[in-house]
Amino acid sequence: MARVLVVDDNPTNLDLMTYLLRAFGHDPTGVADGTAALEAAKRGAFALVLTDILMPGIDGYELARRLKSDPNLTSTPLVAVTALAMPGDRERIETMGFDGYIGKPIDPQLFVSQVEGYLKN
Repeated sequence: MARVLVVDDNPTNLDLMTYLLRAFGHDPTGVADGTAALEAAKRGAFALVLTDILMPGIDGYELARRLKSDPNLTSTPLVAVTALAMPGDRERIETMGFDGYIGKPIDPQLFVSQVEGYLKN
């Protein structure tokens, strides 16, 4: 079981991801924006952060920059869960400090195994 921070401004997506993670024995915390994600990450020890990219306020890119620049959080794996799928999007996401990428819409049959692939052993 892993503690996973899930960040998405779309309530339906947030509910689905946290539901699936919980159903497979993980302990997800869901937040709806980058500001709440930063606060949660600083308060709790998460094994992984999953975040949308396109969000109002602090978007996923800025969230990545802030998390990766914090010495206490830089080693926490950070995975984009996004619909950005144009040529070059995945590469840009990875160069912005993300450790991985999961495309939206997520596949409920595969999502948890994709996430577990990013968890530290």
